[in-house]
Amino acid sequence: MRFSILASDAADPRTGAAPTRSLARSPLFVAACAALLLMVAVGLFAALVAPFSPTAIDAAHVFQGPSPRHPFGTDRFGRDVWTRLVYGARISLGVGALAVLLAIAIGLAVGAVAGYWRGPVRALLLAFTDIALALPRVVLLLLLAALWRPSAALVIVVLGLTGWMSVARLVQGEVRSLAARPFVEGARALGISRVRILWRHILPNALTPVIVAAALGIGNAIMLEAGLSFLGLGVQPPTPSWGSMIASGRDTLVNAPWVAAAPGLALVLVVVACTLLGDALQDALDPTRGSRAPPAL
Repeated sequence: MRFSILASDAADPRTGAAPTRSLARSPLFVAACAALLLMVAVGLFAALVAPFSPTAIDAAHVFQGPSPRHPFGTDRFGRDVWTRLVYGARISLGVGALAVLLAIAIGLAVGAVAGYWRGPVRALLLAFTDIALALPRVVLLLLLAALWRPSAALVIVVLGLTGWMSVARLVQGEVRSLAARPFVEGARALGISRVRILWRHILPNALTPVIVAAALGIGNAIMLEAGLSFLGLGVQPPTPSWGSMIASGRDTLVNAPWVAAAPGLALVLVVVACTLLGDALQDALDPTRGSRAPPAL
C-alpha cells in the first residue's frame, strides 16, 4: 500500500471507498507544518537569529523588560531570553524527535514479531508489553532520571524506553490483521521467507497509524522533556531548554513574567502544532478510522 500527499478526488471504482483527503488542501496541516518548520529553522540557525550568547551573564541588565535590544527581556542573570529560547529549541525539539524515533524503532520490532509469529513468542512479548504499560510512566521517568546524571542523551533514552509500548500494541494489531490477507498467503505459497514477507510486504502497509502516532508523540515527548527539566532531572543549567527556562522564571511571574512566558508559549505552540499535524495526517492517510486516533507515545 502506498499513500500520497496529493490524493485523487475520485472514489475508488473497485471498492467505492471515500477518497483520501489531500494534505495540501488541509489548513490544519499547512498551519502545523509552517509552525514546526519555523521552530526547527530558528533552532538550527540560532547563531544567526540570536544576537547574544545563551549562557553569558550580564549583571548590568538583570530582569530588563522587552525592548528593541532584548525583544523578550532578560532573566535573573541578565541573559537574553530570546537567545536562550532559540537555543533551547534545539534541545527541546531534538530530544522530542529522537525519543520518538527510539520508541518507534523498539515498538516496530516488538509489535511486528508479536503480530506475525504465533505461540509462545507472541504470548511472551504481549505479556512483557502489558507489564510495561501497567507501570506508571511518570514514576519510571523520575526513577531512571534520578539514578544517572541528568543529560539530554539520558532524557532521550528514558523517554524512548518508556514510550514504545503503545507503538508495539498498535503495530501488533495491524500486522496481525495484514497477515491474514490474501497477498500474504500468496507470498507464502511462493516460498518467500517469513522475514522477507514481514519486512517487504506487511510492515510498509502497517506504517500509516505509526506515522500518525509519531506526530502526536513528538508533542508529548517535548512536554515530558520540559517537565523533567523543570524538575531538574533533564538538561542541566546553564544549557538552555524550555523546561529549565520555565523553572527559572516560576518565582518571578509577577515581577518578570516574560522569563517563563516566552518558553511556555513556545512549548504550547509546538505541542498544538504536533497535535494538529497528527489529526491532519490521520484524516488524510486513513479516513476510515474516524475518531479513533492512535495513542500518543
